[in-house]
Amino acid sequence: MRLNARGLVLVLSFVLSACTSVEVRPPDPALAIKHVCIQENPKVLVRDFVPVVRDGLDRHGISTEVYSGTKPANCEYVLTYTALRSWDFAPYLSHAELRLERDGRQVAYAEYHLVGKGGFSLMKWQGTKAKIDPVIDELLKK
Repeated sequence: MRLNARGLVLVLSFVLSACTSVEVRPPDPALAIKHVCIQENPKVLVRDFVPVVRDGLDRHGISTEVYSGTKPANCEYVLTYTALRSWDFAPYLSHAELRLERDGRQVAYAEYHLVGKGGFSLMKWQGTKAKIDPVIDELLKK
């Protein structure tokens, strides 16, 4: 089978495009969240993940504090997270989840996932901020 130029461009566009999956279940706006405690996850190796999340929450008027061990008494809302790296010549963020709970019940959820770990797309090497800011914005839009 012979591939013409248009077909080649189509195939290359498909192969080089990253398929990013984002799932968001925002909190009920009636909750009026003003402060969130972030439970430290020492297994996460993405060094700038928590600072990016904190900046994103701050951008939406939500103050944060990070804790490890016992939850501080003033924490009505607790955010837990995971962030996974993949490697292709350099490490990059390929999967992340944010879970927001109140009194042990999940009130919001967000997930970022590079399908096929980003394939041949050069976008997979974008920084954490470029990947997670839109997810946080979608999660907290009013």
